[in-house]
Amino acid sequence: MSSSAPPSVPPSVPPVQTPPVAATVKKAPNAFQRFFDGDVWYSFTHSPTAMVAAVVALICVVCAVFANWIAPHDPFDLAALELMDSRLPPAWSDGGSTKYLLGTDDQGRDLLSAIMYGARISLLVGVASVLLSMLIGVALGLLAGFVGGKVDAFIMRVCDVMLSFPSILIALLIDGIGRVVFKDAHASLAFAVLILAISLTGWVQYARTVRGSTLVERHKEYVQAARVIGVKPWAIMWRHVLPNVTGPVLVLATLQVASAILTEATLSFLGVGVPPTSPSLGTLIRIGNDFLFSGEWWITIWPSVVLVMIALSVNLLGDWLRDALNPRLR
Repeated sequence: MSSSAPPSVPPSVPPVQTPPVAATVKKAPNAFQRFFDGDVWYSFTHSPTAMVAAVVALICVVCAVFANWIAPHDPFDLAALELMDSRLPPAWSDGGSTKYLLGTDDQGRDLLSAIMYGARISLLVGVASVLLSMLIGVALGLLAGFVGGKVDAFIMRVCDVMLSFPSILIALLIDGIGRVVFKDAHASLAFAVLILAISLTGWVQYARTVRGSTLVERHKEYVQAARVIGVKPWAIMWRHVLPNVTGPVLVLATLQVASAILTEATLSFLGVGVPPTSPSLGTLIRIGNDFLFSGEWWITIWPSVVLVMIALSVNLLGDWLRDALNPRLR
């Protein structure tokens, strides 16, 4: 009688424990995490030029915004001004004083403090004029590109007329008319007239840029689908088309900030800019220009250096942003 071998018993396999469903679902990243993981932040961290420009621009903005706490002196405090300290050279030069690091102007004001307060005015006028230009240009460009027809033709002819004149000439004309109409106006009204003068010369670029992008977007499928389901044209234009044309607008706005600051400095240098009681960088340069050939070079050189630093850093950031948002360069 033959005995058969006992059947082999497979080794025991421990049961696989599946994690709970809640543990397998990852939390959706917030807006900050998406930004820091995106292509724009990666491009910024790998661009030394953009990082240096951002640091310079940040220092200028912080010094301008917090000038009341950072500036060593108050240049608008008439009781603290000493005419005996007028036209002092920088602290490291012969005859300079450690009290005034960059020297003083013809009224005895500390140049470092005056530059901080002047940069605040220049940045305020530049940013406000760009925002107003962007508001006017984006609205008109979106309307022209989406509606088309006679509205498009009229807006574009107005843009052609505006482009046929130099921007500084139009700003001079508008600012001059505003000063004639409002002779005894308050300083705030003078600032408003200056911002309006710069804005009316800068909205054309936004209108033409947004119009071109809108002409492309209005024929895409999502616009046609919105029309089919009965969405009103104004809602399609503002809710759907506008978010898709803001990329070039942001780049253009960054570049236009530097242009607006330079335009304000030019108008102030010509004597038709901000009021003399609130000098900007352009006003400080104009005041120092009268003493440049007499040897007091620091009165006009230091405001000019700060103006160039602000404009150059903003332009470099605008160039980087244009390349970072360009999908062809990724």
